[in-house]
Amino acid sequence: MTPRLLSLAALISALLAGCASQAFKPGQLPEGARADVAILETTDIHANVLSYDYYKLKPDNSLGYERTATLIRRARQEFPNSFLFDSGDTIQGSVLADYQALAKPVGCDEELAIYTAMDALGYDGGTAGNHEFNYGLPFLSQVTGTPMNVDGGRSDRCAGPHFPLVLANVFSARDGAPIFKPWAVVEKPIDAYTPDGSKLSVPLKIGIIGFTPPPIMEWDRRNLAGKVTVTGVVEAAKKYLPELQAQHPDLIVAVLHGGLSTDTYTSEMENGGWYLAAIPGVDVLLLGHSHTEFPGPHYKGMKDVDAERGFVRGTPAVMGGFFGKDLGVIKLALARKNGQWVIDKQQTHSEVRPICAQKNDCVPADPAIAPLVAKAHQAALIHVNTPIGESRVHMSSYFADEGNMTALAAVNAAQRDYVISELPKTHPELANVPVLSAAAAFRTGFGGPDDYTDVAAGPLSLRSAADLYFYPNTLAAVKIDGAGLKTWLEKSAERFNRIDPALTTEQALINDRMPGFNFDQIQGDIAYTIDVSKPVGERVTALRWKGTPVDAKQAFIVVTNNYRASGGGNFPGLDGSNIVLSAPDGTREILAKWIERHRIIGAKDLPATSWHFAPLKVHGPVVFNGAAGKQAVAHGAGVKNVHQVKDHGDGTATYAIDLSH
Repeated sequence: MTPRLLSLAALISALLAGCASQAFKPGQLPEGARADVAILETTDIHANVLSYDYYKLKPDNSLGYERTATLIRRARQEFPNSFLFDSGDTIQGSVLADYQALAKPVGCDEELAIYTAMDALGYDGGTAGNHEFNYGLPFLSQVTGTPMNVDGGRSDRCAGPHFPLVLANVFSARDGAPIFKPWAVVEKPIDAYTPDGSKLSVPLKIGIIGFTPPPIMEWDRRNLAGKVTVTGVVEAAKKYLPELQAQHPDLIVAVLHGGLSTDTYTSEMENGGWYLAAIPGVDVLLLGHSHTEFPGPHYKGMKDVDAERGFVRGTPAVMGGFFGKDLGVIKLALARKNGQWVIDKQQTHSEVRPICAQKNDCVPADPAIAPLVAKAHQAALIHVNTPIGESRVHMSSYFADEGNMTALAAVNAAQRDYVISELPKTHPELANVPVLSAAAAFRTGFGGPDDYTDVAAGPLSLRSAADLYFYPNTLAAVKIDGAGLKTWLEKSAERFNRIDPALTTEQALINDRMPGFNFDQIQGDIAYTIDVSKPVGERVTALRWKGTPVDAKQAFIVVTNNYRASGGGNFPGLDGSNIVLSAPDGTREILAKWIERHRIIGAKDLPATSWHFAPLKVHGPVVFNGAAGKQAVAHGAGVKNVHQVKDHGDGTATYAIDLSH
């Protein structure tokens, strides 16, 4: 074939390609043109890059971004037109995250492992969740590659994610400017089709605006007070949406690290998604923070919410789980009307796609991810296996709700010792006030049958301390009176449903609406009972300190964490105003040092169990769910009134509890 014929063939090929997909400017699109666009969402990954349990030192196929990556690639094959966003709580929450932030902080030229993994998939944008602030503003400024004009913020630009992070409701206290860009516009070519079926290639502009929960000012007071200010999500949306709309995007996606609540709106509202969905200009809503799925049964019956097709007050929405367990997918059906793209809501729906259809039926890990983080992963493993002591007690949270306090006792002992030592240095007038300690079991099966603290008797390592204290909270102590102590315990006792002794039918012991991390169990020479036959607010009985009934006016110091002391969990009387000690040290680090000092932890080193259920003769079974095959663990810890009644075959089981003794 001659060169002339080659050129002719190339020309014909180009013409045919042009007929298959013509390039159009948006203004030239014909009325009635249509396009399907997928909005893909991850949220609350919490730096779980790999499918690995750092506490048990073994793979865990039920979680991990490397498997979410597989779902992302599959969704992109299904939907050639797609955009990928992240709704926050990304950089904190795993042993790997703590290693890169606390043990050996990454340098300015080094990208966080989670961002390296996300960049491999090519995100279009994201926002910051509340846990992004846990390591402080200097660290956040560095690892997001975002210069911040705040105390301790960096003015240079370090290595960060290769996608825009937007946040519209957090501002520098120095100049009032947002610490991140409040909004951004991303543009991609998409394939669209005319009414006669002709394929077009057109640009689609999506505006994104981000929001974090306003209570960060309480939860991370130590890191944020005096450095930033926060507004409510609705106020921030109304402030910045006009600017974003002036860029003439085709669609606006609100990326909210928050869930859904129909409670009366306030500017401090934690889960403002229901209100954000109704603001004119918001076309799509991405949710997070609640560690659940939307659409899903949890939201069934909520006012103006379609929990099956995924609409909130008429706005398509999705919340894609947590820990890399799921991918949120909104299939948007777009139609061209009056020169604009509009969402055809009848043909639009949302869904949450799990990495595991059922136990042991999980998608494979994306092979590209693990090599990217292998060096950081190995370094984290070496670090968490540093030996620090030995335990002669099996410490677990399998039956923390039923009276096994072994996983909490070491935490309470370490917290109490720290405050007894440190508080008189700054408050000598409080030296003789009794010191109590409150701790909650953070891992009580919410994430599945392996989501429990389980530290066997034997050698202890930093990994053990991280298992016993899951979050990187700092220690705080508050001053309360006896009445406040009882109110605190009453709030905690909402973990249980009210049990009717006369019923012969099965009753569930645990109130699933009250998360396990809000069931504070207090130790330190106190004892009390919980009567689950009583209504909320009247359950704590026989409250005694050193054997004497607690007087309503008696003063106490209670050690807790910065989250609870500053109002987290909405405990009455805890709003940050009565904090008498805010430690610079993390509770996990305090626990590790306590173990190192004791070297060998025996039962005598741990405070005695402080509470039990008030005896109650019930005519029907009282049951709860837990990890299967753990009855011997309960009996070994002295909780002998529980027994397994049904193995569900998925690692979980139903147990019955005898409340009569």
